[in-house]
Amino acid sequence: MKKWLLRFCLFIFVFVPFIVNGLENPSLYSEYYAIYDLTDDKMLASLNADVETEIASLTKIMTVMVAIENVEDLDETVTITNSILNTVSWEASVAGLEVGDVVTYRDLLYAAMLPSGADATNALAILISGSINDYVDLMNDKAETLGLDNTHYVNVTGLDETGHYSTVNDVVILLKYSLENELFKEIFTTKNYTLANGLEISASVNFYNKIMGLDTSLILGSKTGFTDDAGYCIGIYFESSGHEFIAVTLNAPRVLNNYYNVVDALKVIEYVDNNYSYHTIVESDESVFSIPVFYSKTNDYDVISKNDIKLFLPNDYDKNKINVKYVGLEKLSYKNKYNDKLGVIEIYYDDELLNTTAVYLLSEIELSVFKIVWKYKWFIIIGITILYFMVKLKKKKRKKVLRTFNR
Repeated sequence: MKKWLLRFCLFIFVFVPFIVNGLENPSLYSEYYAIYDLTDDKMLASLNADVETEIASLTKIMTVMVAIENVEDLDETVTITNSILNTVSWEASVAGLEVGDVVTYRDLLYAAMLPSGADATNALAILISGSINDYVDLMNDKAETLGLDNTHYVNVTGLDETGHYSTVNDVVILLKYSLENELFKEIFTTKNYTLANGLEISASVNFYNKIMGLDTSLILGSKTGFTDDAGYCIGIYFESSGHEFIAVTLNAPRVLNNYYNVVDALKVIEYVDNNYSYHTIVESDESVFSIPVFYSKTNDYDVISKNDIKLFLPNDYDKNKINVKYVGLEKLSYKNKYNDKLGVIEIYYDDELLNTTAVYLLSEIELSVFKIVWKYKWFIIIGITILYFMVKLKKKKRKKVLRTFNR
């Protein structure tokens, strides 16, 4: 009843435009979400991201990763049997595998991800572990290894079942880990694929695009999901301003045949595109710190970066909260050579360290003989004076010896 009330309220506001104001979180239909910057390794925005909930077919991200890490030869062929297909629930989405189909493990990975085929996930589980329950144990072991403390799997498909849950944050960690695997990333970003048996499959985001007439080309990779309890879910991979991102949204509604998990995915991309970009914090010719130089023709050396230092920040970031610090050598001399490392430039935003850039000596330091002489002038004067008196004394002694000899 509560879920229907939520969807009714969302329906009321379906056509109300979204307004994104700088650092404020985006307004999405999903009850849970997170936007993660892979390039800078930090969370940009989230809502209810630590709340345990159903995640539907986003479960299959783990199903596929466990298969990738447990199959030695992914091009080995396997046969789909009646006993495998009999384990598939009537309410689960399928890729269309049939009894007798000969496919590869690689085919099953694509069939599990693109059309979210439960026939493929169950085949992977049974063929690899002997049973779905044993395979689920592997999934839970992997979750523990990755530190997914708020995740527990009961099945390989994501169908609603007591004890099967995760959080947005845990799914983000899992997806981040999975995208570091080249094969997983290839599968995740594939839109169409043909299995060894000739079966053509398509990513589910293509279906949503066809139904709603949306341009999903900016969604470079995705995994969708739906159950009654999880609502419409999606995990996506996209790029903006040269940065890589992932986003996970859970429990979006379907209203008038519109699937708001995909709408939210596009809203997330729009939010990042409109509100984040690179900003030059330190220009290449800008002096950050002045170091005194000893015994050189120059008195000071200005610490500068070889290149502009740019940070990916909100467009309305508060410049007054930017603090640039130099940490390194505090004096130089002719002994320091060109391209020696001086230290680092640290950039803080509201006391949070955002960037560390190494800086080097970008010019030769020339020796100043005059400054060295001036520095040690008293030693030199004293030395010359002593030498003078020693020479004079020596001459005096010599004259005395000569007078004695002449006598």
